[in-house]
Amino acid sequence: MKPNIITTKPIVIVGLKANLSFITNGSGTAKLAKQFMPNRNQVLNRIGTEKFSIQVYDQFNYNKMSPNTLFEKWVGVEVSNADRLPGNMEVLTIPSGEYAVFNYKGKPENFLEAWQYIHTIWLPNSEFEIDDRPHFEKLPEDYHPSNPITEEEIWVPVK
Repeated sequence: MKPNIITTKPIVIVGLKANLSFITNGSGTAKLAKQFMPNRNQVLNRIGTEKFSIQVYDQFNYNKMSPNTLFEKWVGVEVSNADRLPGNMEVLTIPSGEYAVFNYKGKPENFLEAWQYIHTIWLPNSEFEIDDRPHFEKLPEDYHPSNPITEEEIWVPVK
């Protein structure tokens, strides 16, 4: 699994957020998605059709993480501007910077293995280190976690 290194401009997201831990991530993300998905078409100025699953960590340190590590979870879509927000949605701006982008294709339950590989094998053996910006996955419009095989992009902030 080799990444593409991509430099982004700021990415503006409109969506919903919750404070989760690795223990509550599965059910918490599902709850956010169930709240967001029926209303996603109310978001104005969308860019593309992808959905974003975003993790904002206080200080990302893979070696110090535990199942109880808390982070801010977002489910949303990219917009060109967030002038008018529907309902209870909020705005997150992901700062510009470099990302290692991995294409994942496989069973949803094997995603964690890919994520662990990135942080325990690829990253320590690369020329990069984690940057303090949001981590996220870009999901295609037809993504659903119940599909037997899913495809998504894993975006890891690097410097």
